[in-house]
Amino acid sequence: MSSESYYIGIDVGTGSARATLVRKDGSVVASSTQDTITWRNPEDHRIFEQSTTDIWDKIATAIKLCLSEAELPSSAVKGLGFDATCSLAVTNFDGQPVTVTKGDDIGKTGERNVILWADHRAEKEADLVNGTGSVVLDYVGGTMSLEMDIPKVLWLKNHMDPTLFSQCQFFDLPDFLTYRATKDSTRSCCSVTCKCSFVPKSGWEPSFFQKIGLEKLIERECKQIGANQGEVLIAGIPVGKGLSKRAAAELGLVEGTPVGSGLIDARVIYFLSPKTTLLITIHLRYSGWLGTVAARYSEGGILSEVLPSLEESRHRLAAVAGTSTCHIVQSPEGIFVDGIWGPFKDPVFRGWWMSEGGQSSTGQLIDFMLTTHSFYPNLVELGKEQQKNIHTVLQETLEKLRVENGAETLTELTKDLHLYPDFHGNRSPIADPRMRGSIVGLELDSGLHDLAKKYHATLLSIALQTRHIIDSMNAKGHQITSIYMSGGQAKNLFLMQLFANTCQMPVVLPRDAGSAVVLGAAMLGRFAAEVEGAQAEKRKEMEGNGHAEALWDIMVEMTPPGTLVSPNATTREKKLLEAKYKIFLESIGIQKRWRKEMKDACI
Repeated sequence: MSSESYYIGIDVGTGSARATLVRKDGSVVASSTQDTITWRNPEDHRIFEQSTTDIWDKIATAIKLCLSEAELPSSAVKGLGFDATCSLAVTNFDGQPVTVTKGDDIGKTGERNVILWADHRAEKEADLVNGTGSVVLDYVGGTMSLEMDIPKVLWLKNHMDPTLFSQCQFFDLPDFLTYRATKDSTRSCCSVTCKCSFVPKSGWEPSFFQKIGLEKLIERECKQIGANQGEVLIAGIPVGKGLSKRAAAELGLVEGTPVGSGLIDARVIYFLSPKTTLLITIHLRYSGWLGTVAARYSEGGILSEVLPSLEESRHRLAAVAGTSTCHIVQSPEGIFVDGIWGPFKDPVFRGWWMSEGGQSSTGQLIDFMLTTHSFYPNLVELGKEQQKNIHTVLQETLEKLRVENGAETLTELTKDLHLYPDFHGNRSPIADPRMRGSIVGLELDSGLHDLAKKYHATLLSIALQTRHIIDSMNAKGHQITSIYMSGGQAKNLFLMQLFANTCQMPVVLPRDAGSAVVLGAAMLGRFAAEVEGAQAEKRKEMEGNGHAEALWDIMVEMTPPGTLVSPNATTREKKLLEAKYKIFLESIGIQKRWRKEMKDACI
């Protein structure tokens, strides 16, 4: 029998459920990933639905496989935590799944009871919400996304029999998972604040619900969406009495095992067609922030001996770059920035605020620029012939061109090629889904050289937009001085150096770009276990004013060290990047002016 303590992090993404078993020092012992089901509607590309029954079954399978692989008894697991996509899960008050699919069965017991975060059915409802002028909108950058919970709840109200609607509970998915695990329906501060219009200090806003036609939620004491005012849990605080007897049996764990209040995660999917979805996983939001920003870093192979303080966290922007990119930073006070979601109070640390920016399309944009180019099939063949990744082929091609053209840097090589990246609208800081991409400086070339130059212009545009987001946040009072990356793009060192040079600040890369989210969830499990095991006075401190320091100490201990990428731009390169940034900003104004001129011409 093992006397060592282990913790399980459970991460539910768009297409999979993953369980990871970790030691107290954060090292991974075992991990298992199980695919989950997503239903699409071939006649309506906006629809994405899942099943909590399927998700829970896959979680159970993954946990049992972890224990089997590690050859550990269930008693070795001292705590577990959940993170999940910010999807809307619907049940009745007995916890039975309620169908969310439009039609005769909506509102009745049924398997398809999750409206995935990416589901865009609630467009009209979101427009209604955003026309209220409510104080609620101040905490989401001025505009509530149709991907958030309230527009989806309103859509269900508009399409469901009123009697059936009144019998529903609505959960952000992480909160459903802790509910399913413990039978306790107390919501997390992270979910209700970031995705469900819970306003800092005052809680639910009755006038807001009245304006959009959801006044019954208030009349029912908000039991359908969580609780009365203030009854929410900060990250990692134990939920209920731990694992219920039923959940423990299903997961192969011990009844009463502490469960930490969860955090939201993000998953982004790349649409190929209404019938086909390629799932490209990225990791972020609050669980990913938890698993990255407390890292020490190594430079030149030497690990920094300085342990980061809680105060240092306000200077570290967590950025996860996959199909899209999200950016999170915390601060000791609420800072309002147009086009930036938040500030959210207490989503992770008690007494701290968080703000969230994002780019709608980054990895997806890179893929699009490559795969739609006429030379792309030839590039794939070149990669096979040379036994190299296609990105390596492009980077080597660019370097060869740079030398041949006598350019000092690649930015100089592509100085007359300008790409604006909002092909899929702008999330931050413009917050305008109507923004579109543009390319200036095209040549009559469709070969490898043209593809390589456009590849570099695309990467640079993503870096320039990252600077735009950081500059906008810092201009309003944030103090960001470094970027902590995770996600697939963190593996592209060429791009990471471009980020460092363009944003004029160091970039820290994680040891394992893919494990940040589950590691963050495991930290929640450990925190819950330590709270449960603490003496009364210590427990009160950990749950109260000492929450932030206690959780931060766990993060520092469990986060593996990262690698530092420092800015290394020459004087000439800095001037070129400044000129590129000026043109980037001008492109925004030009597009808005042109759009207005065309609109006026249609009157």
